[in-house]
Amino acid sequence: MPKLYMLIGVPGSGKTTWIKDQIWALGLTVVSTDIWVEIYAKEQGKTYSEVFNNYMPTAIDLMFEQVVFAREHGHTIIWDQTSTTVKSRARKFYMLPDYEHIAVVFRTPEHKELMRRLMSRPGKEIPDHVVASMIASWEEPTKEEGFKEIWFV
Repeated sequence: MPKLYMLIGVPGSGKTTWIKDQIWALGLTVVSTDIWVEIYAKEQGKTYSEVFNNYMPTAIDLMFEQVVFAREHGHTIIWDQTSTTVKSRARKFYMLPDYEHIAVVFRTPEHKELMRRLMSRPGKEIPDHVVASMIASWEEPTKEEGFKEIWFV
């Protein structure tokens, strides 16, 4: 049975950095809207933030196409999105019902550290109110949702 590693955490919590450090994950399918936005921004000679609003619908479509392809071929998937609410995670469960679901949870760093991390990404500005909203609406993942395992990183 293929696995879905669902990364759960606010922007700047370390999800994408964690993937880069996982040798066991080499060759797995990593899906994320950020990947597509970053590729497009680079092609346009612009920053992530400059293209985000207009390009995000396309990035979502491309990400879902990638998920469907991976599902059809039985690939294990690492889904790199915030997934901080039960509702956002439910959509992923729905798309991949025959997968073993593993939550990989990234705790929100202390405010000063989180701000340092977010500021260290030039051209990728996430408004403070967006991050604050994600923190405020955080819902801890549970096995009752359908996770076989829950890892805390």
